[in-house]
Amino acid sequence: MNLTHHFLIAMPAMTDPNFANTLTYVCEHNPEGALGIVVNRRTDLTLSALFEQIHIPLEDSDLRELPVHFGGPVQVDQGFVLHRPIGNWHSTLAITDEVGLTTSKDVLEAVGRGEGPRNVLVSLGYAGWGAGQLEQELAQNAWLTVEADPDVVFDLPVEDRLPAAVRLLGIDISRLSGGVGHA
Repeated sequence: MNLTHHFLIAMPAMTDPNFANTLTYVCEHNPEGALGIVVNRRTDLTLSALFEQIHIPLEDSDLRELPVHFGGPVQVDQGFVLHRPIGNWHSTLAITDEVGLTTSKDVLEAVGRGEGPRNVLVSLGYAGWGAGQLEQELAQNAWLTVEADPDVVFDLPVEDRLPAAVRLLGIDISRLSGGVGHA
């Protein structure tokens, strides 16, 4: 099973406050574990405030009020930039031919100059799972999975992302039950 470039949709029974009502984009999944970014939980921090804190000028006024996201509970002091197109940055994980995850400051500097990727989602922290951990959570019905659509992440408002991902499965989010069962 490889869930790279898939969405993890938290089931209603998810009790972990880090993941309740979340949509997570899986950036990497292999036998050693998985790494994802929660894409529907904004923080109170704006890009303007973040860029000021890290001393990078932000020239594009359209980006100033974009939210910085809570990407997950791991390394919450580290920035992660989910973006398309991939481009050529110092430290980028290519997720698909068009979507990348970058941790190097050069992508933020380019965004500040108006020369960065067309679409960006900046987060603090990430979601991580050890070997077999995500598979175990899936077996316990903690998540629904569906192949990711980058337009859901980059083109929709934050509050519309989870329902849109659920619709990719052909399901109305209001019909999801918190109960768990096995056939």
